[in-house]
Amino acid sequence: MDTTAQFIPYGHTGYFSKMVTDYIAAEKTLQPFYSHPVSIDGIKAAIEHRKLFATDRPLLVEILNNQYKYTALTEKQSNYLQLLSNNNTFTICTAHQPNIFTGHLYFIYKILHAVKLAEELQTALPENNFVPVYYMGSEDADLDELGHVFINDEKFEWATKQTGAVGRMIVDKALIQLIDTISGQLLVHPFGADIIGLMKDCYQLDITIEQATFKLVNALFAQHGLLILLPDNGMVKKAFAPVIKKELIEGFSHMAVQQTVEQFPAEYKVQASGRAINLFYLLDDKRERIEQVGTDFLIVNTDLKFTKLQLLQELNDYPERFSPNVILRPVLQETILPDIAFIGGGGEIAYWLELKKVFEAAQVPYPMLIVRNSFLIITKQLQVSAEKLHFKNVDLFASQLDLINRLVKRDSTEQLNLEKEKKQIAALYDHIKTVAANIDATLQKHTSALQTRAIDKITGLEKKMLRAEKKKFEGQQRQLVKLKMQLFPNNNLQERAGNLMPYYASWGNGFIEMIYNHSKGLEQEFGIILE
Repeated sequence: MDTTAQFIPYGHTGYFSKMVTDYIAAEKTLQPFYSHPVSIDGIKAAIEHRKLFATDRPLLVEILNNQYKYTALTEKQSNYLQLLSNNNTFTICTAHQPNIFTGHLYFIYKILHAVKLAEELQTALPENNFVPVYYMGSEDADLDELGHVFINDEKFEWATKQTGAVGRMIVDKALIQLIDTISGQLLVHPFGADIIGLMKDCYQLDITIEQATFKLVNALFAQHGLLILLPDNGMVKKAFAPVIKKELIEGFSHMAVQQTVEQFPAEYKVQASGRAINLFYLLDDKRERIEQVGTDFLIVNTDLKFTKLQLLQELNDYPERFSPNVILRPVLQETILPDIAFIGGGGEIAYWLELKKVFEAAQVPYPMLIVRNSFLIITKQLQVSAEKLHFKNVDLFASQLDLINRLVKRDSTEQLNLEKEKKQIAALYDHIKTVAANIDATLQKHTSALQTRAIDKITGLEKKMLRAEKKKFEGQQRQLVKLKMQLFPNNNLQERAGNLMPYYASWGNGFIEMIYNHSKGLEQEFGIILE
């Protein structure tokens, strides 16, 4: 695909929180809440920090070999898997739940960011090896979030009554029917049959969502060497059991987060404060919170109850039944992987910034945090629409109202700005103040109030003039509304609303390669891709 890309600061988009833009800018107020700056020097420091932790590499390689037992590895995957046994090999990790059909577009972007960064670091620091890893959050139970996709602004939702961890749910006839329904929109495109065929091949009746997602992600990214880690696994949980035990006995993570929240700058919104015990109990189709009541431990929404000794014995016998929540999941990830950098979206980075003390308490290395790549894709057709309206690509991030006002003020032949007249009125009232003050000094305040009311009325008139003038530009307004809806569905970023399938249907695997080619490693900038 012949495309170009330009990059702008995240702050210029208006779609990212102050915490995220301040983190990217390395503002001093946030520096105490992370360990490594986003730079090559930061990577080197993360490597040295990681070397101090005894990662169980033989266990990791065994787990991955088991997971890929029935999957043919590419040469690059096989090489990466072998390298993980070496003490100079480190992972670049991104994590996400198993949304059906890959969920939002940014899922693709964050994986390719990990791939690209691993390759860039291999060139910059050849004395080490770097492996991209996707950690699948298959224990997440939020089907409302994971069970739908938007295709061309239409919502397609999986109608199932299954409960518990989404990764353990079974592909049923309703999900396969959903693929057939979606196919009606995609088969007319050049590669529509390819992407629908891939989905049907991966989402086969009676396999789990975790298995289907594993197969799909592997099909899309195996050529780039991506390795997938599935944490819903007894061997993984057994390795994490010391931290789980510490949480059950001490409730350490909640205390650590609370200390951080108390120190957090007031201008930032706290993302996740956690609970007294940040663990779930997993059993069959249930994933329920563990709560301590007195000396007993209850599994919420069940009749299960344990004493402390019974629950610790349960952990010893069935470690796979214990599932960390959002507070402890990152610690599990960093315990298993020899990780030096974590790539996440704005929300993920925000809650990771609350976790440094949790990592310290668990004695697990805290990785570098990198804001994932974001892209806005502007097709040729949409570029033509923007050019007709005389807007630059960067302008399009402004609100619809702001763009309409700019358009009318720019193209109108009438005077719509009364700033000159406001200054004249201000000068007149300044003169009146002087005259009034000569008679009675207390009249100055009254005159100032009259001035404020006069200026307010002129400002109101100015707005009425603009509204009246807008009626002459209804055609351009309709074009602008349509353009904004196509680029920013429901006033959201394209990557947070769209799904891979329509893009793949139009461009095939060339879409994956396009994103890969335009992906950056440590720059943390927003990309605008032009067809």
